[in-house]
Amino acid sequence: MAGLSSLAKDTAIYGLSSIVGRFLNYLLVPLYTATLSAAGGGYGVITNVYAYTALLLVILTYGMETTFFRFANKEGEDPQRVYSTALLSVGATSLAFAVLVVAFVGPISAAMGYADHPSYVWVMAVTVALDAFQCIPFAYLRYKKRPVKFAALKLANILMSIALNLVFFLALPAWYESTGGEGLVGRIYSPEVGVGYAFYVNLFCSAALMLLLVKELTGFRYVFDRALLRRMLTYAWPILVLGIAGILNQTADKILFPYVYRGADAHAQLGIYGAASKIAMIMAMITQAFRYAYEPFVFGKAKDRDNRETYAKAMKYFVIFTLLAFLAVVGYMDILRHLIGRDYWEGLGVVPIVMAAEIMMGVYFNLSFWYKLIDKTIWGAWFSGAGCLVLILVNVLLVPRYGYMACAWGGFAGYGTAMLLSYFVGQKHYPINYPVKDIMLYVAVAAVLFLVMHYSNRLLPAWGAVGANTVLLALFAALIVKRDFPLGQILKKMGNKR
Repeated sequence: MAGLSSLAKDTAIYGLSSIVGRFLNYLLVPLYTATLSAAGGGYGVITNVYAYTALLLVILTYGMETTFFRFANKEGEDPQRVYSTALLSVGATSLAFAVLVVAFVGPISAAMGYADHPSYVWVMAVTVALDAFQCIPFAYLRYKKRPVKFAALKLANILMSIALNLVFFLALPAWYESTGGEGLVGRIYSPEVGVGYAFYVNLFCSAALMLLLVKELTGFRYVFDRALLRRMLTYAWPILVLGIAGILNQTADKILFPYVYRGADAHAQLGIYGAASKIAMIMAMITQAFRYAYEPFVFGKAKDRDNRETYAKAMKYFVIFTLLAFLAVVGYMDILRHLIGRDYWEGLGVVPIVMAAEIMMGVYFNLSFWYKLIDKTIWGAWFSGAGCLVLILVNVLLVPRYGYMACAWGGFAGYGTAMLLSYFVGQKHYPINYPVKDIMLYVAVAAVLFLVMHYSNRLLPAWGAVGANTVLLALFAALIVKRDFPLGQILKKMGNKR
């Protein structure tokens, strides 16, 4: 239980940067959706470009985060040598990528549909190159068990981004309008740049973050061990394939949508889907916070005899609390919908579908450690590839007819496929006695409460729905306390320790 306590503490700290950070980033959603109309498609451009960015980040890190943890914890390996080799490798490939994109920005931007705005593409390329390189020092902070600095740097970056976005999307436009563009404001701001300021701000913040990581990038001798790198790449390439397939499960719909949607308002529809999906991202916050703590925890725990029992318990608690979060979002939808502009509300129907998909993605992540621990990461590539194929097929076949709703169901089907494949194959190669019956009980109860909340939101006035759903949420919390967190026993143990 000491291991689980440590995991819970680190998850809470990493969650500060993930959950609080993403919550702060939510400030950008009402900002963008209030200043960029749905019909104009500006938020659709942001959604599309950042989908490319997420995919490229996975490609440019090519599994080196997980590989770094694996080799740094291996007996006989020098962790500092592993870190240095990973830094130099990722740094070199990221620099090469940025140079190539800048050199060929014309044809690349035309192929992406941004021939009139090549700056979107080169700014994105330089930003993602910096972010890819920074993944390694951030992984080093996690390895060194320094979650406080990790969280502080992440939050500083987010706060800087929010402040600059407020300047360029609220303060300067108001100043420009009040003066007619005369004077100083006309030299530092142009309405024609529009959505491009979101990308320039992101680049500036990524560059500034490099200065805050100086301590992790200096003070040691850089060593590039080619033999070590070859072994690391052998371990990493299936993780790269896994990562590409995994991120495509999150971004393929947003990349493909402008190409397969039949209407002329593709970016407008994509913007509605992207904005509504942001409300569902509380699941991504929870799973990301859990991942930051769970990855080093698992590899450090691999030698313990009770590791499989610990993994099973961690899975159960993960599902319980993500279901609680799912019901909270559904129950308070009448409040949370105000996070996005009113003309984006028509897309709110995707929220529970996207959240359910995110829960399955988190379960899949929990399941994925069986093949990482036995160095058979190729299995992850197969599972994620299958899930990605399902998602792409759903999008290509159904988006032309059903629009962005097909995107949401495509993610659900893709994650579900990968999750089920990983579970059934994993039970043969690395069996873990997961409490499936207990987990399914919680899923069934959550499903019933979801249906009741859904009709409550539709049939009752906002204040009535919030009140009724609060009661339902309390009932689910009471079930959790009764079955898995008996307060009497917990208080008794606390009293005995005193």
